[in-house]
Amino acid sequence: MKSWVLFRSCLLSLFVMALATLIVWGVETSEATGQDVLNLSTKFPTPFERGDGWETATYQSGMKYYAELAAASERVTIHSMGKTDSGFPLSVVLITDQNHIGLGDVLKDSRTVLLINNAIHPGESDGVDACMGFARDLVYDGNAYGKLLQDVIVAIIPFYNIGGALNRNSGTRANQNGPREYGFRGNGRNYDLNRDFMKCDTRNARSFAAIFQLLDPDFFIDTHVSNGADYQHVMTTSQSQKDKLGLSVGEYMHTKFEPMLFQAMRTAGYPTIPYVNSGGAAPENGFAQFLETPRYSTGFAGLFQTMGYMTETHMLKPYPQRVAATRVFLDASVTLLAQEGKQIQMLRQKDRNAYRKQESVPIAWEVDRNHPARLEFHGYEASQIASDVTGGNRLFYDREKPFTRNIPYFNQYRVSESVKLPAGYLIPREWHTVIDLMKLNSVSMQTIKTPDTVPAEIYRINSVESRTAPYEGHFFHDKIDLTTVTAPVLVREGDVVIPVDQDRARYIVEALEPKAMDSLFRWNRFDTVLQQKEYFSPYVFENTAEKLLAENQALREEFNARKQSDSDFSGNRRAQLDFLYKRSDNYEKSHRRYPIARLLKLPN
Repeated sequence: MKSWVLFRSCLLSLFVMALATLIVWGVETSEATGQDVLNLSTKFPTPFERGDGWETATYQSGMKYYAELAAASERVTIHSMGKTDSGFPLSVVLITDQNHIGLGDVLKDSRTVLLINNAIHPGESDGVDACMGFARDLVYDGNAYGKLLQDVIVAIIPFYNIGGALNRNSGTRANQNGPREYGFRGNGRNYDLNRDFMKCDTRNARSFAAIFQLLDPDFFIDTHVSNGADYQHVMTTSQSQKDKLGLSVGEYMHTKFEPMLFQAMRTAGYPTIPYVNSGGAAPENGFAQFLETPRYSTGFAGLFQTMGYMTETHMLKPYPQRVAATRVFLDASVTLLAQEGKQIQMLRQKDRNAYRKQESVPIAWEVDRNHPARLEFHGYEASQIASDVTGGNRLFYDREKPFTRNIPYFNQYRVSESVKLPAGYLIPREWHTVIDLMKLNSVSMQTIKTPDTVPAEIYRINSVESRTAPYEGHFFHDKIDLTTVTAPVLVREGDVVIPVDQDRARYIVEALEPKAMDSLFRWNRFDTVLQQKEYFSPYVFENTAEKLLAENQALREEFNARKQSDSDFSGNRRAQLDFLYKRSDNYEKSHRRYPIARLLKLPN
């Protein structure tokens, strides 16, 4: 059995960018075992700490631990927010310096809010164990944390994917070095919950959205374990992409907050870099920053101007070392938030105000490979060697040959698609599932009582290209071609109007604009309009077609020109009749008409 050494504590004074001293928990490495050592509190040792460092808390033992902590301290409260697909409620642990504060009170509080999400992939359990000790020490270690809770409210989701956490095994994480037993990546319905934040197919995602809106966190951490290349770093992070997050918050995160956070990690012995997104290739040749669209937790958080970080500890490092690195990240984050919180809150509101006042806004981005940054990368020499299994070549990392190099890092993204902001969006009353998602995400809306006619832009869907295999329960639309038609629309009693001039504007736009990267349209929420419901019988429609051509010269010329230029069309009787049918009054107007209208003026 791998040896385990009790963790001892030390405080590290960190002078960061001439602004402040950050206190972080230090760790030492045992050269004999390659394992880190953490401080063990005499009060409330966690299930991880009580073992040898290679066990992770179960859902039952983890929730019992938090219940005992809450029973012993009025600073800790546990709140249930809706069900998950497993049938168990999604719980959030709130830690403050006030007694029994409720989730509904957080928005009224001026303090910075940190939300931490654990076990979205329950096999990646580092954050589950790190957060337990973190929660305890926030409450009981007054010397290190006493003043922090005066400035920061900490909220922890102990287990997000409860169904996966209950489905424990010891084999599915084939590339991971511990713990001995862990949960499964898919939830009880086999959804990957870190693909569900925008589409909200699961109860988990709906309950998370309710928590997120009640807290409106200023900073969000989602704890993970990486799966990819081999390198020396214990900790990497997949964070909000600066250009996509945009405006003031994106610039602040990139130029100020992240350098301080990474310096704190380096000082504590964990030089941290962005997630190694090398796609199975040797990373020393460079890689692009991961673009977290709103299907992912950090991409979803960005829709509400919240900076998000996924901790991605390295899969091949020993489990105790990974838990230690995650803990240091939590400590560094909360300490930095106590210092920077007011600035972050000011920039978030500034960006919310600025976003809705823009003439046009981006809805899609692509990597710019012309202007790479440089990244200090601690890697191992990689080569291709013969495979004894396949007879081909395999990628091999030589741990006897470590290196430190500055490599290309493509962290600039340019806008590939943008739209002009309308005055608002009209959601017909029939699309109640979409209206429900807007309500869930605290979108301000108006239910129409008096019918009106207003000018609007309407999308017609020319074509879509969809995936041929199911992806998270959907056939995702990868490519969309649209035509925009300007026309008056009738706003009926019971229809819902959503003005863009509100704090939730970015969520509204990226959910409802079809070409946005994770729009509800791409996730098949409107696929019924792509199916034609009424058709024609050729032998009956021939007479109507003949009349159409006789009475409409422009249509006749268009029809004849098409026959002359397109040999396939000229030889296909059904296609010719369909061409005329779709230009007749018989053709259903709802086919391929996107039902959400872009209002150029709000109703009276």
